[in-house]
Amino acid sequence: MARLKNMTISCSWPSIIARQASEAPPRGDIDHTKTKVKHPQTNGICERFHKTVLQEFCQVTFRKNLYKTIEQLQADLDRWLLHYNTERTHQGKMCCGRTPLETMIEGKEIWKEKFVDQI
Repeated sequence: MARLKNMTISCSWPSIIARQASEAPPRGDIDHTKTKVKHPQTNGICERFHKTVLQEFCQVTFRKNLYKTIEQLQADLDRWLLHYNTERTHQGKMCCGRTPLETMIEGKEIWKEKFVDQI
């Protein structure tokens, strides 16, 4: 059975990588890829997502709410991420008016059709 690998992409700055490595639990099933130095286009999707989180979640929620615990903030962020991935349509190159979940499901089906011979 074929399995898609888990993957994380991070900036190439040594201080950030060192901090991430020390904070993250070791996982043998995740490939870690670093972005190219001075090539922001390799990390463009992540940067755009950060901007969307800032504009659509952080700036809105911090105007409306005063959080007493990090758990309250995390619960609101989790609800927003569920909305972002399952209800909010995206207009980017890959989604074309679909939600990220719809795009992922369709992509998995296309992948299965193309690579069924190799499984």
